[in-house]
Amino acid sequence: MTSDSDATRVVRAGLPEEQPYEPPLPGPVFAAHYHLPGDVGDAPYAYGRDANPTWTALESAIGELESPDGGPRAGGTGVHTVSFASGMGAVSAVLLSRARPGSAVVLPDDGYNLLVPVRERLSELGVEVRTAPTAGDAQLGLLEGASLLWIESPSNPGLDVCDIRRLADAAHERGALVAVDNTLATPLGQRPLELGADFSVASGTKALTGHGDVLLGYVSCRDAGLAGSVRQWRKLAGAIPGPMEAWLAHRSLATLDLRTHRQAAGALAVARALLDRPEVTGVRHPGLPDDPAYGTAVRQMRRFGCVVSFTLPGKEHAERFLGALRLVDEATSFGGVRSTAERRGRWGGDAVPEGFVRMSVGVEDPDDLTADVLRALDVAAAERPRS
Repeated sequence: MTSDSDATRVVRAGLPEEQPYEPPLPGPVFAAHYHLPGDVGDAPYAYGRDANPTWTALESAIGELESPDGGPRAGGTGVHTVSFASGMGAVSAVLLSRARPGSAVVLPDDGYNLLVPVRERLSELGVEVRTAPTAGDAQLGLLEGASLLWIESPSNPGLDVCDIRRLADAAHERGALVAVDNTLATPLGQRPLELGADFSVASGTKALTGHGDVLLGYVSCRDAGLAGSVRQWRKLAGAIPGPMEAWLAHRSLATLDLRTHRQAAGALAVARALLDRPEVTGVRHPGLPDDPAYGTAVRQMRRFGCVVSFTLPGKEHAERFLGALRLVDEATSFGGVRSTAERRGRWGGDAVPEGFVRMSVGVEDPDDLTADVLRALDVAAAERPRS
């Protein structure tokens, strides 16, 4: 059986067989318990904390997208996916289910800022935590004796990229498992399992669902045993998604290809425009040919994402710029259909300058968006206090 293109797979992923007079995507199932006669061992649904038909459909859909061969529907091998109430639920499930006193894990020191308290928690549990930057495959030198390598590529918010396959091969040679945070790329931009990872982890809150109205996370694995370990963690922690959130996420997948294509094109247009501004420094987007990440990104990514980062001359300048934007909302998160931007330093935890801006490009017309950004830069420069 031939494998369909990504654009087709996202529209059909996880849908049930056609039934007369039934909707193509059944509505959410709200159930705390199910009718449960006899033994429970083989029951597909027994209790609402363990499983839900709406989760099952979403997990099947994501598994198809994370699988390089399209999964069983396309005659492939399939991927096991576990959905969570949030991206941090998924991150915690992988890291904390593998944590053992005396073990060692390798993390990026420039990843998502909540990895900092996670590192502290791992240390409290007796885990040795080693960190290195994403760029230059710097984690490679810390793998000896480690049990888990955690990769974030592209990194958030700095947008550095590492060679996932190279790092995964090196980690496996030393007996370590490999997890990749694929939030920014999405499975249409990059498939970590195809590149050798054991876990593909993502916050579905971002581009996967793309409308800024759902908190969700997931973990995908080729190995059923590894998937079972994170599923057990989900049960014990109770980090389960709501059926409505799972249904909204599945519904949103149908436009993932359209959204991410448009966002990537818009992000590249904005990044190119920023390069011509003298007050803007450190413009980063993996799709820029002169970006330090480009050479690696072009080998392992199929699209480069919606995020652009850059630095303005200080906190006040950045805040004037953000306040002058008309088509870009000042908000955190990324991957939504509406463009957002924020001064990332306001959260703490990221080693970035005070004027560092992370911008998430939505699906607005790229020319309109670029014009708005340039106009806001003009306003910010004109309002600069005079000494």
